[in-house]
Order: sequence, then structure tokens, then C-alpha cells
Amino acid sequence: MENEASILFDGQVPAWMEQPGPEGDIVLSSRIRLARNLIGVPFPGQADSGQLKQIEHRVSFSVEDLTAADPSHQFKMFEMASITEQERWILVEKHLTSLKHIQYPSYRSLIVRDDNAVSIMINEEDHIRIQSLTAGMNLKGAWQMADETDNFLESRLGFAFSENLGYLTSCPTNLGTGLRASVMMHLPALVLLGQMHRIIEVSTQLGMAIRGFYGEGTDAYGNVFQLSNQQTMGYNEQEIVNNVLILARQLVEQERTARQLLVNDSAVELADRVWRAYGILRYARSLSSQETLGLLSAVRLGIDLGIISHLPPEVFTEMIIGSRSCVVSQMAHDKKIDKVERNCLRAKIIRDRIKGGESDV
Repeated sequence: MENEASILFDGQVPAWMEQPGPEGDIVLSSRIRLARNLIGVPFPGQADSGQLKQIEHRVSFSVEDLTAADPSHQFKMFEMASITEQERWILVEKHLTSLKHIQYPSYRSLIVRDDNAVSIMINEEDHIRIQSLTAGMNLKGAWQMADETDNFLESRLGFAFSENLGYLTSCPTNLGTGLRASVMMHLPALVLLGQMHRIIEVSTQLGMAIRGFYGEGTDAYGNVFQLSNQQTMGYNEQEIVNNVLILARQLVEQERTARQLLVNDSAVELADRVWRAYGILRYARSLSSQETLGLLSAVRLGIDLGIISHLPPEVFTEMIIGSRSCVVSQMAHDKKIDKVERNCLRAKIIRDRIKGGESDV
């Protein structure tokens, strides 16, 4: 377990994020999530401990089969109750699992592919939550991975399904396909121009949701937003993916237009904002998590617009993960640190990464 955990719980970006995907200057990642339940067992919210244990045990047999079906990758299973609270939070910070999944760790597990592109939550809100992630705007690639995993598990486990309602889920909003398609987007120019409130209102009218950094109920730290479908019933999977892609492409174009407006109308102010943020990240001795994301957002915007030419854009993506509180604490090598020490360590990690990035270009 220790060797496996050391790979999963470090501050490195997942393998699937190492190269930018399509529209990678604005779209950080694409995600597909499928909600599924086994036949004849109460949903996790109504199941007792024995039934939850039964589900966990049944799904665990699929781990070796998943690896055998795809020899290019390995799958590992982690019991939430067998890892530390800090490690559970790192899984959330890396978007491999949800806040709900780690709240009550007993009889809850996570299956993770070695590149972190596919993860399977066991006994979250539903018995099984399949998630796939790709870099950039590549929802179709993410859907292909999720669909293959879904078909494989369904052939072995059997999922609860109704001809009238589709896949049966704990929450009625997931009935039908049980599919949530989302893209994570960096939209600093639209925020600076005060356009995001209107965009969120229009998106809601179109049956889409725009949420914060960690999804529902969270803030858009670092000007990073998640766009996803709200309806899973009445559309097939391909229609849902296409609808999200259409709106995502429109947001990409709006963000690019907004960035050009800033360059044309406020070039000096924009450059000042970027270089001030760079200066703080480059030399600060203490940085909070929220402040860091805002500064990183400004620096990434500066990189994308050519204001900063001596840093690769990957610095932003790496530091989104590397600056999260539990990842930073983990890098203290099991030494317990308080908030002040964590903020100091975060600042050092970022200084070192920026210095290394400068030498890479």
C-alpha cells in the first residue's frame, strides 16, 4: 500500500495532464461521470453496513479484470478507511473523488487507473460512480473511456435499469443516462470584464450549470469554472456530450474575445496585474491557498497572451494541484505542520517551481 500511495498522493500532476489538450489555453480538462447502481441492493443512503460491505466486496473482484482487459494500464483499489484523512483530501484535491465520498469512509473505496484518467467511486451517492478525465476540450475521448469501463462493469455486475426511467440512481436528477459531462475552464478575462454573472444565468436557461473549482456548492477559485449538463434524462449520451461541447466552444470564443479587448483597451493595467502576480509568486515567503490560485490565474493569463514568455503554461496546471493544502502538507514528509508553516511551505514550493520553469524555457 505504501508504494502505491506514494505515487497517488504526491504533488505531481496526473499523467493525463502532462500535455495540454485541444483548446488547452482555456479548457484545462474534460470529464465524464456515470452514476450506476447494482440490482437488488438498497442505494448507499439506505443500505446498512453489511450491504455496503457486500457492494464493496463485489466490485473489488473487477480490479484484476479491468487490468487484464487493458494490459497497457493497471488499476488499484484503495479503501477510504485504510488511508489517512489527509490522503483522502488529496484525492479530492486531485479531482479523483468527491467530498461526499470521503465524508464517511467506512465501506467506501476508490479504484484508480495508473494514469489517474479513470477512477471508480464505490458507495458514494450511488453504488458506483465512474469518472474519466482528459486534458483540454476532449469530451468525446473522455466519454469513450467511461463508456468502455461502464460496459465492462455492467457485463460483470449488472446495473439497475428501467425501460421507462433509464439507469436508476439515488438522486432523480441523475435518472436516464446517469451521465454528467463537464469541462473545466479558465475564464479570467470574462471575470475581469464582469460578464460571468450573465453567462451563468444564460447557461442555466439552456439546461447547463456553471459551478466552481470543485463542482456544486464551491467557489470559482483562480477563475476556474466547471460547465456541465443539468439534465440526464430525455437525451442520449451523445446528445448530452454534444450539447456541452457546443456551449463550451462558445465560452472559449467569448473568453478569447474578452482577452483581446483587455489587450486593446487596458494593456498597461493588464501587464501590471500579470507582473505583480508573478512578482508575488516568485518572491513571497507565505501564501494562502486561495490567494495562490488568484495569482496563478493572472500569471497563466499573462503566459497565454505573451506578456510572460519565459514560463511554460504547464506551471499553472501543476501548481493548481501542487499548491492545494493537503498536497502541501503531504510534502512535509509526514511532519505535522500548522497553517503558518503550510503557507510558508506552499510559497517555497511555488518559488522553486517557477525558478525551475524559467530554466526550462
